[in-house]
Amino acid sequence: MKYCKWLVVLLFFWSCDNQPQNDGTQTASTALPSIEEATTTNDNSNNTKPVINDSLIKFDNPNLSEEEKARIMDKISKKYLMGQFDPTKDERFQKIPNPYADKEMYMRKEALASFKKMHEAAKKDGIKFRIVSATRPFNAQKAIWEAKWSGKRKVDGKLLSPTVKDPKARAIKILRWSSMPSTSRHHWGTDIDINSVNPAYFESGQGLKEYEWLTAHASEYGFCQVYSPMGKDRPFGYQEEKWHWSYLPISQELTTEYAKQITDQDISGFLGSESAPLIEVVKKYVLGINPTCK
Repeated sequence: MKYCKWLVVLLFFWSCDNQPQNDGTQTASTALPSIEEATTTNDNSNNTKPVINDSLIKFDNPNLSEEEKARIMDKISKKYLMGQFDPTKDERFQKIPNPYADKEMYMRKEALASFKKMHEAAKKDGIKFRIVSATRPFNAQKAIWEAKWSGKRKVDGKLLSPTVKDPKARAIKILRWSSMPSTSRHHWGTDIDINSVNPAYFESGQGLKEYEWLTAHASEYGFCQVYSPMGKDRPFGYQEEKWHWSYLPISQELTTEYAKQITDQDISGFLGSESAPLIEVVKKYVLGINPTCK
């Protein structure tokens, strides 16, 4: 009988010792955000961290601190870099209001805030800026590329033949002015086209005045002309684009991450994608930018 009593006591203490202890990690895990299409994982230190499997970030937890939101929003996923997300459902992005754009477009919030300041400064000097193109996700870029690839949209003023004899040569021709899907900086929400995409517009008159103002002042607001004239410092890549400006406080890190995470073999899912490795599209086009913007 005494043996049974001692057995009961021992079982009781064993049960107590094996109850989960609240050492703060449980509280931390319940404070994690609700993130669409996100999962959690444990590292070696047993701290639960959110892992963003794509770039659709939408916070539903009202108790989430601003610091934690900022930490999560700083994560850069492969899908985000390649434009495979919806900016209308991502809290890092904001719709561009009038008078800054004439149609519905989205942009990274920080870049838009800085553009507004630049817009107001230019206005005082008699210069008016408007955004004609901003964030373009993968599918939007795919539509542009495939229309040109299939001969339905003009390339350098004329339609390409419906018959593709040399995919590499065809891709290089389109790449003079248009990016392959997954490789465009317009995926990121940091890059914008200003006022016109016609090279001749900025050669004289009001267009020239606008470009001169940008070259003199855009850097004060964090913007850089990524596609500068081609030459010794930029031997390959897209033609010069005086209209294309990138918000460096964000895009510099994205450029670095793209070089780390994306290879030519990742570029797929559209007509002509097989030409990406032949061209070395990541090295020569994504990274073939104005050295001062890197």
